[in-house]
Amino acid sequence: MKQRLLFLGPPGVGKGTQAALLCQKQNLLHLSTGDLLRAEVASQTSLGIEAAEIMNRGELVSDSIVLSIVEKRLATSNDGWLLDGFPRNLLQAEALEVLLEKINQPIDAVLLIELADELLVERLIARGRADDKETVIRHRLEVYKEKTAPLIDHYNQHGLVMTISGEGDIEAISSRIQQKLI
Repeated sequence: MKQRLLFLGPPGVGKGTQAALLCQKQNLLHLSTGDLLRAEVASQTSLGIEAAEIMNRGELVSDSIVLSIVEKRLATSNDGWLLDGFPRNLLQAEALEVLLEKINQPIDAVLLIELADELLVERLIARGRADDKETVIRHRLEVYKEKTAPLIDHYNQHGLVMTISGEGDIEAISSRIQQKLI
């Protein structure tokens, strides 16, 4: 079973849900960059204090800070891991590869969960969040496609991408993911 994983997919496809399930079943470290940043801030580590200052100014936390936090967590992982929400662009992917090479933990597979835009829009509207308006959702999908397409191409060139259909219920998708990882 592949143990060092990266999840890609559009907003609303269920990456977070599937990542949590897979990590629980396979005893993988779930590395969600948003969660990692919040944990560092809450723990008031030096990285967390620096990240909080940047976020409080309304700015994005730099790739170097995110990579430092990821590196810190990966150093404690012996059982494998799943990166969820990072990298988001090609520069981040290249920096991540340097880090993973340094610590001798290369990515085993990139799981790309796909679903038709119309189904994503329906799914996101149904969840009822205030920011889930159709125009906002469609814009987020366009931004995702623009930013993520180069990542998918990059990982395809390395033979790492495994595409999974995001259609159906949580269990059906989870089962397809498990089958791909064997």
